[in-house]
Amino acid sequence: FVFNHKISFCSRYYYISLDGNSLTSTDLVNLGRGLYKIKLTAEAERKVVQARELLDTIVKENKVVYGITTGFGKFARTVIPVSKLKELQENLVRSHSAGVGNPLSPERTRMLLALRINVLAKGHSGISLETLHAMIQAFNASCLSFVPEKGTVGASGDLAPLSHLALGLMGEGKMWSPKSGWADAKYVLEAHGLKPISLKPKEGLALINGTQMITSMGAEAVERALAIAQQADIIAALTLEVLKGTTKAFDSDIHTLRPHPGQIEVAQRFRSLLDSDHHPSQIAESHRFCDRVQDAYTMRCCPQVHGVTNDTIKFVQNIINTEINSATDNPMVFAERGETISGGNFHGEYPAKALDFLAIAVHELASISERRIERLCNPSLSELPAFLVNEGGLNSGFMIAHCTAAALVSENKVLCHPSSVDSLSTSAATEDHVSMGGWAARKALRVIEHVEQVLAIELLAACQGIEFLRPLRTTTPLEKVYELVRSVVKPWIKDRFMSPDIEAVHRLLIDQKVWNVAKPYIDKYQSEYIPESRPVSPTAFSLDSPASPRKRVRHE
Repeated sequence: FVFNHKISFCSRYYYISLDGNSLTSTDLVNLGRGLYKIKLTAEAERKVVQARELLDTIVKENKVVYGITTGFGKFARTVIPVSKLKELQENLVRSHSAGVGNPLSPERTRMLLALRINVLAKGHSGISLETLHAMIQAFNASCLSFVPEKGTVGASGDLAPLSHLALGLMGEGKMWSPKSGWADAKYVLEAHGLKPISLKPKEGLALINGTQMITSMGAEAVERALAIAQQADIIAALTLEVLKGTTKAFDSDIHTLRPHPGQIEVAQRFRSLLDSDHHPSQIAESHRFCDRVQDAYTMRCCPQVHGVTNDTIKFVQNIINTEINSATDNPMVFAERGETISGGNFHGEYPAKALDFLAIAVHELASISERRIERLCNPSLSELPAFLVNEGGLNSGFMIAHCTAAALVSENKVLCHPSSVDSLSTSAATEDHVSMGGWAARKALRVIEHVEQVLAIELLAACQGIEFLRPLRTTTPLEKVYELVRSVVKPWIKDRFMSPDIEAVHRLLIDQKVWNVAKPYIDKYQSEYIPESRPVSPTAFSLDSPASPRKRVRHE
């Protein structure tokens, strides 16, 4: 059963075909989740064999080529005898396995291994087909090396983490599989009927030289950022309803005058969720003729603030998807030219800068969300009970949930300092400028997790606010979101243990369930070209106060 050109079904498993050119961040995250096994395309196998034949010729003819018949880094001028070339590659992997810290999770290690396989499949690294197939067999059996999360400076690639990845495949160090748990690598491989790889000339270098740790973690960061940015619009729309805000600020004519794609997209999402002609809101009608002129920035400016986050995520996604399908080895093997060339594709500056940028942009979703939580909890701003609970004093309600949101936002301010503005010279000044991209990727993920948690608190608070507006109902799509939340968290009648509630709603956001509930309504609004509602308001000046387009149709 074929889903698309890359994914196929065979012998009870779904396979994704890797060619080094067409993998996406979505594919990579799904590989990390264990949804697919891997195989190579026939064209990729042909290119791998062709490149390896050139390397074998170089060794046979005793040519001096960096990393194949010489040492590495500062030792690039040291020529190694043919009899010691295997030992050279093994020593490289062992000595470079110098990372520290907790191991990557199985999901992230799967992503790392899958991405390295994809890069090698391009056929410019000189890996042998035998070794590449052994890596694929290890991936398909979920035999995953112990890869410490710290130790890369992001040039010459992610040397330490990728060395740990290769070390396990050599049958050394520790490995994990669902079948064995953590154990010595050689025993984990044996338990799955696999043999340790035996490195040929240049293969150690081919396995460890590249930006795959930065990029694989960056792929997860981009995918999670996309998911939370979409859901942030839905949560903010629900808060606007609870705080009795106006939809006038989302008028398409306003955003046409400042036509950033993200801003236009966010405003359209708000209209699709709040447009009262199409999804009647009793809450909106209850304050239609109030004397409020305009809303606070945290509601009125969502298209502008959320919008630039959306545009930034797309910019970063483009860089990550390019990096996923890039050859980042050194030296590069050009079989068609019969040549190897030393270059700098291993330098991680592209994904490092992009992920620093991503952290800064996505953080703003939490920054503005925390201010909306304040408005929900503050009775002088919300016209709701203080901290969204009855019998205040006896009950504290959302008082400390708001403090948690504030703490997370403050942490993010520190984490958003770009790691890629730093560089320390390494390898005796041979590698004298580095990207620090590993930390950029790790902290981007931490920032995004904090953003998810802050928005989970806002969603909980907004749903609690709805309780005080009953029996009035909000729009149909937002009522569906409310029902989803209430399926996992009951209303706050009196104080109780709150952390499980936050975690339950955080899980809804990670699983994109809030988006999945609202998406059909957003898609319907956008695809059917429903006329835009422009409800009359006594505080919005107009020479003539026409009915909305939908209402005019009814009158005719």
